[in-house]
Amino acid sequence: MHAIADDFRAENLALKTLLDPLTDAQFDQPTLFKAWTINDILRHLHFWNRAAYLQVHDEAELERLLGRVFSLTDPGGMRTLEREMFGGLSGHALLDEWSGFAEQLAASFAEIDPKTRLKWAGPAMSARSSLTARQMETWAHGQAAFDALGVTRINTDRIRNIVQLGANTFAWTFRVNGLPLPEARPFLSLTAPSGETWTWGEPDPANMISGTAEAFCQVVTQVRNIADVELDTAGETAAAWMARAQCFAGPPETPPAPGLRRPADG
Repeated sequence: MHAIADDFRAENLALKTLLDPLTDAQFDQPTLFKAWTINDILRHLHFWNRAAYLQVHDEAELERLLGRVFSLTDPGGMRTLEREMFGGLSGHALLDEWSGFAEQLAASFAEIDPKTRLKWAGPAMSARSSLTARQMETWAHGQAAFDALGVTRINTDRIRNIVQLGANTFAWTFRVNGLPLPEARPFLSLTAPSGETWTWGEPDPANMISGTAEAFCQVVTQVRNIADVELDTAGETAAAWMARAQCFAGPPETPPAPGLRRPADG
């Protein structure tokens, strides 16, 4: 787990480095993700980092926390709960609290057998899957902050973890949308940030997805519409998957419309 813990650390550091120069007032800047502010993003990441920590250290408290989440009925209730959980913490105080706890989470998971089964809202999950999901969430929500600030993110090969999560959730995308599962999953041929080629599955030119690994991550995390990225599909299954890809848990979400999620003018 040390490698995935290091990747999670690096993802947090990249976001913290982006946000460090901001004034406290700038953390209230809205983003193109549901008009969430940067404060909203950090509270959300911090809340679920704490939940992941409880998976390892206090299952009873985790159940109580998830019970509060599941009892919410107001669509905006989650943002309210996250604000209340941290006493309205915002700006640099929130940034430091989130960053410090993320390091604590990474250190905690680094020593766990990656196959350890951990309680969660649905079926139990492996420790590896839990921390990979935290990296994915940090990367995905972080994209909204990069976009809002007009900064182009420089990715590294640590996004391979997110690609793997995206590949693993092929069936989930169809299931959560109530659609029949295609018989054959598409072949993936993706160019890593380093220039290396990453592949998944059996080569099939009639059923494949090709392009950059960054673009694939952006589509499966729903931070970009496939029309806005460097990704090509061949075959009906590949096109259907990328049209609604969702690598995260929860109810089905609609990907952003073409052109909606984009960097602010610098």
